[in-house]
Amino acid sequence: MNRAEVSMKIHFVTEGSLNGFWDKTEGIDCDVIVFGFNGLENVYYERELDGETGKLEDLAIMSRELSAVVVSGCYTYSCNRKRKSAAIADKGRILGVSDMLCNLDDGEFTSGAHLRVYETSAGRIGLVIGEDLFFPEVVKTLSDCDADIAICLYEENVDFLPQVLMRAFAFCYGLDICLCGAGIAQVASTGGELSLSSPAPECDAEIDCKREYHLIGLRKRGLRREIKDSF
Repeated sequence: MNRAEVSMKIHFVTEGSLNGFWDKTEGIDCDVIVFGFNGLENVYYERELDGETGKLEDLAIMSRELSAVVVSGCYTYSCNRKRKSAAIADKGRILGVSDMLCNLDDGEFTSGAHLRVYETSAGRIGLVIGEDLFFPEVVKTLSDCDADIAICLYEENVDFLPQVLMRAFAFCYGLDICLCGAGIAQVASTGGELSLSSPAPECDAEIDCKREYHLIGLRKRGLRREIKDSF
């Protein structure tokens, strides 16, 4: 069974901050704008609530002014805990902040608590934060929850591993996966191929997000059920 395709025009910004991007927005026509961790950098929740800073508000304003979904990686701080996160806004509203779930080897970041698929004007978007890309259950869960696309916010793509995993998970779980990091933007299609790989500070991709479902039979050992003759 196939569902109607969702088409997304995505603009990747791999260098520079969100505020520094304002002067470059003229003529941009897209559904989604994605920044890496360079976009918002450090977000302190207490300062945001006290009005000392307004980074999340800036994200919402940009999404309103450009009539688009805006996603940015960031490092969030709250109660002396640091998290690797991503914020998402849609046409003037902050939809939420997702945190990295999997903290490798007791690192400096605190683990998040849940995954979420965001219902946006561009489609259903799942966020993958940093090293969560190394864990197949993260992408599988987003696929099972009917996301149209997964967007991974990454720091630096220093080797081939993220690319290999993106391609494998996109193929296995039927979900296009985008990656935006420092100096790199990539898109893996559900065919397991890279449809985009660019080191440019800004680049664009148009993605037809296809949902294809199959019935899969599974043979397993055990789970034997005794059938007794009835008298």
